[in-house]
Amino acid sequence: MPLGPVDVYVIGFPDNNFSGEIVPAILEQVDKGVIRVVDVLFVTKDDDGNVATLSIEDLGPEGAAFVEIDVLQAGALNEEDADEISDALENGSSALLIAYENTFMRDILMAFARANAVPIDHIRIPATVVNEVVAG
Repeated sequence: MPLGPVDVYVIGFPDNNFSGEIVPAILEQVDKGVIRVVDVLFVTKDDDGNVATLSIEDLGPEGAAFVEIDVLQAGALNEEDADEISDALENGSSALLIAYENTFMRDILMAFARANAVPIDHIRIPATVVNEVVAG
C-alpha cells in the first residue's frame, strides 16, 4: 500500500534538555492509527556551533523513552536534513526531527485516485498561527 502524505516536525530542545515526555503523545497517535512514524533524527549543536546527529542510544537515560517508537524507514532522515535545520539551532541546543505518515489520509487519497483526481498542492498551517487567528 502506498504511503499517505508525510510531515516532518522539527522540535527544539533548548540547552539539550531532551525529555521522554512527548513520547506517550506520539505513541498514542500511532496506536490510534492516525500516524505512522517514518523516522526520527536527533540533532545537536554544541557551544562552539558544531553540529552532530545522535542515535537514541546516545541520549542516555533522558532518551530511553524514544526507544519505544518503531520507525518504518530508519535513515530516511539523514545528515542533509540535519544540515538543513542546523542554522536554526542555537549553540548548546538540540532538535528532534520526526517524519510521520498521515495514515488518516490514505483512504482519502485512494478516493482521489478512483475519481481520477490529482492533488495539486498541500499547505500546512502551523497550529500556533491557527490559534492566534482564532483567538483574534
